[in-house]
Amino acid sequence: MFSLCSALAEEPQYGGDLNVGSVYVTLSPLSWDPADWNWKINHDTGMVREQLLAADLALSEKHGGPYPYVADAYIPVEALRGELAERWYWEDDKTLIIELRRGVMFPAREGLMAARELDAEDVLYTFNYIDQSPKRIRTYFEHLESVEARGSHAVVFRFSEYNAEWAYRFGYGYYSAIIPREMAGKDAKSWRNVVGTGPFFLSRYVQSNSQTYTRNPGYWDSLQVAERSYQLPFIDSLTYRIIKDEATYLTALRTGKIDILEAIRWIAVDHLKETTPELKWHRWLGTSGNFISLRVDRKPFDDIRVRRAMNLAINQQEIVDLFYGGHAELMAYPQHPAFGENFQPLEEMPQSVRELFEYHPEKARRLLAEAGYPDGFEVDIQVCSCSAANLDLIPLLDDYLSKVGVKLNVKPLEYASFLSMMTSRNHTPMYLMGSGHVNPTSTLRKSFKTGQVWNPSMFSDPDVDRRIDDMHSTRDDAERVQIIHGLTVDMLDTAPYVWLPTGYVYTAWWPWVKNYNGELRAGAVRPGPIYARLWIDEKMKREMGFE
Repeated sequence: MFSLCSALAEEPQYGGDLNVGSVYVTLSPLSWDPADWNWKINHDTGMVREQLLAADLALSEKHGGPYPYVADAYIPVEALRGELAERWYWEDDKTLIIELRRGVMFPAREGLMAARELDAEDVLYTFNYIDQSPKRIRTYFEHLESVEARGSHAVVFRFSEYNAEWAYRFGYGYYSAIIPREMAGKDAKSWRNVVGTGPFFLSRYVQSNSQTYTRNPGYWDSLQVAERSYQLPFIDSLTYRIIKDEATYLTALRTGKIDILEAIRWIAVDHLKETTPELKWHRWLGTSGNFISLRVDRKPFDDIRVRRAMNLAINQQEIVDLFYGGHAELMAYPQHPAFGENFQPLEEMPQSVRELFEYHPEKARRLLAEAGYPDGFEVDIQVCSCSAANLDLIPLLDDYLSKVGVKLNVKPLEYASFLSMMTSRNHTPMYLMGSGHVNPTSTLRKSFKTGQVWNPSMFSDPDVDRRIDDMHSTRDDAERVQIIHGLTVDMLDTAPYVWLPTGYVYTAWWPWVKNYNGELRAGAVRPGPIYARLWIDEKMKREMGFE
C-alpha cells in the first residue's frame, strides 16, 4: 500500500477516462506474446500484467522523494517495492527467495480461465515460457541454474553465478511480466488473451488507432492518502492514442482530446505554452541514446580510422546549439547522467574520446585517405519514418558527411520493417536509431557484447565480452563502477557508432490530471502503476470548457 502525505495530496476522485499520447505515440503494439521478446510489450500490457518488483512511487519527486521515474529501465534497489512479491531475501550467496503476495487474483476470462489466486506455479510457467523461446536474448538468463516453487507462494531462484542485474532481469525488466499458466496452448499473440493481475483489463484494440483499458474492480492494491485507504485504480478507462503525425498529436493535446502527451520535442514547446498556457510541464533528458550504427563486420567500417573519421566529420556542438536549440547534451550515451557515479562527464574522459565530440573535418579527410578512401565513398543508411526528429536530422548529417566525401543513400522505413532489418541482421552498413539506455550495466552488454540483439554495429571482441561478464558478476558496487568506467571509455574510443547528442524531451498534461508530475515508467518502459494512481478532476475539466 502506498501512502501520500496529506499536505501533498488532494482528495482522490473515482471515474473519468484518461487519454494518453505516450512516449511511443507513433507506434502500434509489436506483439502481445512474451515469447516474442519484444521491447515494447510492458508499455502495451503493463496495465494488465504485473511483475515481481516495481518502482516505489511514494519516493517520487512529487512526494518529496529523489526519483523522477522517467528512466526507461533503471530503478535503483533502494527505489524498488514488491509488486507481486511480498518480500525477497538471499538465503545464501547464490539463492534468492521471492515470497508472493497472497490474495492477488487473476480475473476470469471467458474461454481462457476462471478467476483464481496467483501462485508460484504461474511464476515458474512464465519464466520457462520466455526462457524456452527461440527469440530469447542470448545470455539473458545464463546466470540462473534453476527456478523452483517452494510451496504455493514462494519461488526459489538458484544462481550459477551472481548477476548484478538480478532485480532487472526477472523482477521489473522488459521480459518479466507474470502470466497465468492457463496460457499454455492458447494464442498468446491475440490481444484478447492478454490477462493479468493488474489494475486494468485490455478491453479494445483498434490497429494503428488506439488501445483501451478498463478498470479492474477486483484489483488488490490501494493508495493511502492522509488517513484513508483508496482502492486502485481511480479512472474508469485509459486509452492510448496511436497517432503517426506530429502535428496531429500536438493538436490533440491542445484541444483536450489528449490529457497527457508524454514526449514533445523542444521546437514545439514555446508555441504550446503560448497557445495553451494552462498546460503543466516536465522536462527530462531523453532515455534513448541517438547514434548511427556502423557495421564493423563490413567494409569500410571494419577500419577504426573510418569510424573515427565519421565522428570527426559531424559538428556535434552545432547540432546541440542549432538543431536542438540548446536543448540537448553533447554526450549522454551509453551512460546516462541519471546513472549517478556510473556516469563520467565528457570533460573527465581521455582526449581521444573528447576528440570524437569535436569537429575536425580536415582530420576526418586525412583518416579516410589513410584508410584507402581519399575520395570518400557512397553508403546506404536506414532511418525510421516514425521519428520526426531523425527525419529532420538526416539532411544535416548528409551535409556534414558530404564535405569529407561520404555520400548517404537514405532508406526510410516504417518501424516494424526498420526494427526487423536490425533483428534479422539485414540492416544497412549505417543505421540511424535510438536505443534505450536501460541501466548502467545493460547499456554496455546489449550495445557491445558479441551476438546481442541490440548490438547493431555487430561489434565483437572476446576481451570486451569477458569484461562485461566480470562487470555483471561483481558484487562490490565501487569495483563494478570502475569496470563500467573503463568499458565505457574504451567503447566510446573504439567508435562502433557515430555518437550523436541526446535531446531533452518535454511532457505536458492538463491540470485536471491529478497526482501526476511527469512520471513515465515504474519498470522497464512500464507506466501502468503510474496511471493506476492518477485521477481526473471532472469539475475542473468542465469549468475549463472540456467534457
